[in-house]
Amino acid sequence: MDITIETTADGTPTLYRADIDEHYHSVKGALAESRHVYVESGWRKAAETHRPVRVFEVGFGSGLNAAVTASAASEAEIPTEYYSAELYPLPTETAALISKSIPEEYLKAFAEVNHALWNERIQINPFFMLMKMEANLLTMTLPADIDAVYFDAFAPEKQPEMWDEAIFRRLYAAMRPGGILTTYCAKGNIRRMLRQIGFLTERLPGPPGGKREILRASKPIELKE
Repeated sequence: MDITIETTADGTPTLYRADIDEHYHSVKGALAESRHVYVESGWRKAAETHRPVRVFEVGFGSGLNAAVTASAASEAEIPTEYYSAELYPLPTETAALISKSIPEEYLKAFAEVNHALWNERIQINPFFMLMKMEANLLTMTLPADIDAVYFDAFAPEKQPEMWDEAIFRRLYAAMRPGGILTTYCAKGNIRRMLRQIGFLTERLPGPPGGKREILRASKPIELKE
């Protein structure tokens, strides 16, 4: 893959894949997106009703979402189990180059999640366990009892197979009642598909300076017969 490092509007780095003309994070702010879409709207919301929080991330990418979550879990002292699936892990040298632009408060966590071995449970800090799975979302066995899904795949028009209804049905089945799924993609067809599966959906304001809306879906606590 032809991957280059670019700086987003909030000064934090993202990666650009030329083969599909797509960025790993929002060009309007990589860190802002990670904090707002996944940590605040997903992980922290899930932590209100269930602990430890079991997170499943679609696309480990640069590790930014994992690093920000690890830091938040340590700061809030909220036990978190974090599972992340990635079919094409980045070379370690690429992560090292990215780290030069990571804010100091996340730098230690960023290095630790990227240095963690794949396919093994690694304790990053007393409140954050990480398991990076080198696996294909389309065929892998999902973790059970998921509290928060970070759906951070490339955009539907770039990677349509990742937005297939069958994937979301599998995620729904693997989530606890009350579990939360968040994604930057708030398109109407995605929201309608999630509702058809059984999710309760809501559009939330996007991060400051970023997308106007994001999407949060939850699995009902009282499931229909």
